[in-house]
Amino acid sequence: MSGQDKLQQSYPWTTTPLICCAPMRLIALAPLATAVSRAGGLGFIGAGSDCSTLEQDLAEAASLLRRSPPSTSSISTASNEQGPLPIGVGFINWGANLDLVVSAIRKYIPAAVWFFAPRNLSDLVPWTDTVREITRGRTKIWIQIGTVADAIEISKSCRPDVLVVQGTDAGGHGLDKGAGIISLLPEVADALKSHGFEGISLVAAGGIVEGRGVAASLALGASGIVMGTRFLASTEANLSKGYQNEIIRASDGGVSTVRSKVYDTLRGTTEWPEHYNGRGIINESFLDAQNGVSEEENKRLYSEAMKRGDEGWGLKGRMTTYAGTAVGLVRDVKLAGEIVEEVRRETAQVTSMLKSHL
Repeated sequence: MSGQDKLQQSYPWTTTPLICCAPMRLIALAPLATAVSRAGGLGFIGAGSDCSTLEQDLAEAASLLRRSPPSTSSISTASNEQGPLPIGVGFINWGANLDLVVSAIRKYIPAAVWFFAPRNLSDLVPWTDTVREITRGRTKIWIQIGTVADAIEISKSCRPDVLVVQGTDAGGHGLDKGAGIISLLPEVADALKSHGFEGISLVAAGGIVEGRGVAASLALGASGIVMGTRFLASTEANLSKGYQNEIIRASDGGVSTVRSKVYDTLRGTTEWPEHYNGRGIINESFLDAQNGVSEEENKRLYSEAMKRGDEGWGLKGRMTTYAGTAVGLVRDVKLAGEIVEEVRRETAQVTSMLKSHL
């Protein structure tokens, strides 16, 4: 069975190719996750490192799905034994509390969980085993990796259902060293095959915001794709207008964004493992840090910018705008479902064009 067929079997409400919304912390909540799933994709709630509201978020998702479920009605939308909720939940594992997670997903079983950024890869073994045990295998295990070595180690120790292969073009947090998806994904696929793990489905992430990127990812060996930056410009995204305006304004993402620890330092989110940083749009905060402004003064200026609301973002602003290098291809705000459908149409058009040229 192909990777795409396995994903379709695991998530029967979805349409091939699988389009997912990344579990962006504080941004991808129940409204965004459910909208993506209703459109035939797989939406993830970004629980992140603080799982204190996870049960509340899952309850809201269940309520939204009861009112407007995906087209496949066999999927459960309530806290019962019928089946999992047609959404996923993503965790930042260096900070997430497994006990809180267990309590929430016993009541509301998600179709998938996405593990990311443990302090040590071995920390994911108890997470994997516990989720599989309490959901009796109904919740599929997704694990994000950014190197070939990590892909092999995780496949051996956790036997995930899906590996999310994230290239360095991705926005937000990721490994400070790595490769772009165009070389990383096929090398991961080859390495897994040589180690006997070709049964693990691969989902591509990093720099994908429209159909051309999806088609390219499928050609590289992906069975589905993840978008984060594109869904920042969705109506359902839980973020300020200033942040969203900056996503639409920015262009030429290879030079207008940067991977750095500066934004974590200014925001006080300094607990990330040393080998992680975040890609965001360059602004005055980053430039001042580069030009020698003291950390204390930069933090003071950042705090002042926070009081300005939407005006705190922008090229001359100081507020953090995490985004990937494909941000210049994001040009408008749309409903999440419309984004899924549009990207799916674009992908079909690109693949059709390629077939006609071969």
